[in-house]
Amino acid sequence: MSAPWRRALKRFQAKWKPVRVKKTRQSKNLEPRFDSIEAEKALAGEAGFTLIEVLLATLLMTVILAALATVTSQWLPNWNRGMMRVQRAERLALGLDRIVADLSVAEMVPVNGDAKTPLFEGSELAVTFVRTAIGPTARPGLEIVRFVEKADDQGLAMVRERAPFAPMPSDAQIRFADQVVLIRLPFRVTFSYAGPDQVWQPNWRGQAQLPDKVRIAVRDGATGQLLSVSSATMVHVNAWPECARAKNVSACLSARLKPDAQKKEEQL
Repeated sequence: MSAPWRRALKRFQAKWKPVRVKKTRQSKNLEPRFDSIEAEKALAGEAGFTLIEVLLATLLMTVILAALATVTSQWLPNWNRGMMRVQRAERLALGLDRIVADLSVAEMVPVNGDAKTPLFEGSELAVTFVRTAIGPTARPGLEIVRFVEKADDQGLAMVRERAPFAPMPSDAQIRFADQVVLIRLPFRVTFSYAGPDQVWQPNWRGQAQLPDKVRIAVRDGATGQLLSVSSATMVHVNAWPECARAKNVSACLSARLKPDAQKKEEQL
């Protein structure tokens, strides 16, 4: 074959190969593209919601939310009232526990060395006595505790207050501090006292000994009805310190309870 024919054949082959490769590649890429278009057409007919379906779903959600709001508006106030009732009961129980614990450990301590009666003054709405000091910041020794009903901006309340004990004149005024509210309205607390004769009295002042028992009556502030949570406590200390060391405890107690009779017997 002559040189001109060879050159012509090479030029033809060079033109034919790219065209063939290009057509082959296009034919391979066309098949997946055709399949994807068909799949997209099939999915387009199935995906999404119609307008009626969207409106029905919105209406159903509105009905559900309205029902929940109605139930919540009726249930939530009752739940709040129940929680408040439980909290009042818990505060009342804690206040009564504090009162009973303090009264049960009252000490038979006179206001000074010349006094013949212990420092214990009780009425229906207040009681003052001496006990061992307690608390994280309290110093070792004795303290004077008073439970008294007072009024503040929230109404009547039973308050606990204290003062450090030190010998003082019988007519001295005690400056109390550290006021703590124990019981508030709708509850009111009254005290009564019983001696060895087990007769309840509304007052206990100037007695030669501490009461044997103290009753803490809890009443409804609105109706005055006595509540079942009322309590009573025994005073554990019932003798003077010197009588505990005496050989004849009964004679010492009798002498302390009836000092005038003892003096007359000694004079006779």
